[in-house]
Amino acid sequence: MYTGAVDSRQLLVDTMSELMWERGYADTSPRHVRERSGVGQGSMYHHFPTKRDLALAALERNIADLLPAASELDGPGDPMARIEAYLMRPRDALKGCKVGRMTQDPQVREDPVLLAPVAHAFAQVRVSWVKVLREAVAAGELRDDLDPERLAHTLMAVLQGGYVLAIAQQDPGPFDDALAGALDLLRAAAPSTPNHKNIRRN
Repeated sequence: MYTGAVDSRQLLVDTMSELMWERGYADTSPRHVRERSGVGQGSMYHHFPTKRDLALAALERNIADLLPAASELDGPGDPMARIEAYLMRPRDALKGCKVGRMTQDPQVREDPVLLAPVAHAFAQVRVSWVKVLREAVAAGELRDDLDPERLAHTLMAVLQGGYVLAIAQQDPGPFDDALAGALDLLRAAAPSTPNHKNIRRN
């Protein structure tokens, strides 16, 4: 009995997560969730009294998918190699970012409770970006006159903007080009001499 309750709750969260990614929050109704999940109305409202409650749980699920991917930026090894691996990891460009998509939904934007976890998730991703960019500067892979704080926002904007362009054109090409272009700019921002920073200080 307990296992069934847990399974139905998780099924509702998984279903809402997918529907919000596909349709957005405003265009997803409890009926859509019930029809796709196969969970009955009584069980649904037992776990989640309101659509908003279910959406919050689904947002947490989507954020849990986003953050482990971003944590790759914090891993061991060469900073620029980690940046390249993160930017070029396989993504479904035509579906967009599970979390970023929520900022395009008017009902999410107008609801501080729904928007707060989205903003917090991006703040966490930005911390990882700033950290790895600082490491790249310290390693002499990027010029030391670059501002990692600003550059982190730039790279996050390229990634999210790439999704928008791909969805608008129904073609993943602009997304791939945007990320490849970001890597080109990062490589162009490398010091002209590998040990530029150390040489200047010595």
